[in-house]
Amino acid sequence: MTLSSILGPIRSTKTRDPNSQPVTNSYASLMKAVTAAGLMERSRTFYMWLAAGLTLAMAGLITGFVLIGQSWFQLLIAAGLGILLTQIAFITHEASHRQVFKSGKANDWTGRILASGVVGISYAWWMNKHTNHHINPNTVGKDPDIEWDTISFQETDAAKQKGLLKWITQRQGYLFFPLLTLEGINLHVRSIGTLFSKGRLEGRAVELSLIALRLTAYVAVVFWFLPLGMAFAFLGVQLAVFGVYMGASFAPNHKGMPQIPKENKVDFMTKQVMTSRNIKGFGATVFMGGLNYQIEHHLFPTMARPHLKKARMIVREHCAREGVPYAETSLMRSYAIVVAYLNKVGLAARDPFDCPEASRFRRR
Repeated sequence: MTLSSILGPIRSTKTRDPNSQPVTNSYASLMKAVTAAGLMERSRTFYMWLAAGLTLAMAGLITGFVLIGQSWFQLLIAAGLGILLTQIAFITHEASHRQVFKSGKANDWTGRILASGVVGISYAWWMNKHTNHHINPNTVGKDPDIEWDTISFQETDAAKQKGLLKWITQRQGYLFFPLLTLEGINLHVRSIGTLFSKGRLEGRAVELSLIALRLTAYVAVVFWFLPLGMAFAFLGVQLAVFGVYMGASFAPNHKGMPQIPKENKVDFMTKQVMTSRNIKGFGATVFMGGLNYQIEHHLFPTMARPHLKKARMIVREHCAREGVPYAETSLMRSYAIVVAYLNKVGLAARDPFDCPEASRFRRR
C-alpha cells in the first residue's frame, strides 16, 4: 500500500511529493518555528489556576453532597463528580507528557497521585498504553487504542465476533455512546488488573495503596451517607458520566482517520498529522482539556495546553506548504464521522444474507 493511498481518506489541497525535501528536515524546521515562538515553554501560572479551580469545584461538590443529604438530587452531584474527575484526568494526561513541570519526577508524582489517588485508575497502565499510542498512532498491531475491546476498530476484528458480541458489533456505531456508560468501570477494572500482573511495574505498591485508599474511602462515604439504592445509583451515575465524557473527549481525535498497515514506514510528522483530527468550535478546549488540538499535541507532546492554539496556526501553514493533509472539523461532525466509521467496520460482522434482497432466499 502506497503512502498516497493511506492519505486518500483525508481531504487535502495537494498530495506530498515523496521525492521532495527530506521530511525530517521539514519537522525540524517546524519544531524550530514553534520553539522560537516560545511555545515549548511551561505554563506554570495556567496550571496553578486550573488546579485551584478544580480544587474549589471539588470542595463545592463535597459541600453540596453533605448539605443535600438523602435526596435524589444527589445524582446531580454524582454527574458533576463524573465531569470533574474527567477534568482531573486531563491534567493527569498532561503530567504524563511532561507538560506541567520541567522535572520528570514532579510530573510523574503529580500524575500518579491524581490518577491513582483521585481518579482511581493506574498511572503506570495509562503511561504504557498511551506511550505506545503516541509512538504509533492508528498503526495496526502497534497502537493499543485500535485493538478490540467490545468495539471493533478493524474489519478483521469485527469478522471474528460471535453471539452477543457479533450483534453489538453489527450496530456498534449506534451503540457507541450507550456503551460508553460502561467505560468508566472498564477503565478502572483494566487498569487495576494491570497492577496485579507479573513483571516489573514502576510504582506498583504506591498505586495499589492509593487506589485501595481512594476506592475504600469513596465507597464507604457514599454508602454511609445515602440509603442503599440511592448509593448504588450515585456510583452508577458518576461512573457513567465519567465513561461517556472520557470517551467523548478521546474518540474524535483518531477514530475514522486512516490506519497505517504494520509493515508501512511513514515519517514522524506525516504519521502524526494524517492519523489525527482537530476539533474546532467555541468551548472545545475547555470541554476536551486541550485534546481538541490533537495534531499539535501529537507533534509536540510536551507542549503545555495554553500554547496549542498558537501552535495550530504555525502547523496549519507548514502543512499547507509541505502538502501534508490537515484534518479539522466540528465536535458534532466528528461524532457523526466516528459513528459512520464504526458502523462501516461493523459490516464485517454481518451475515452475507442480511441484506433485504438476499433475505428472500433464506430458509423459513
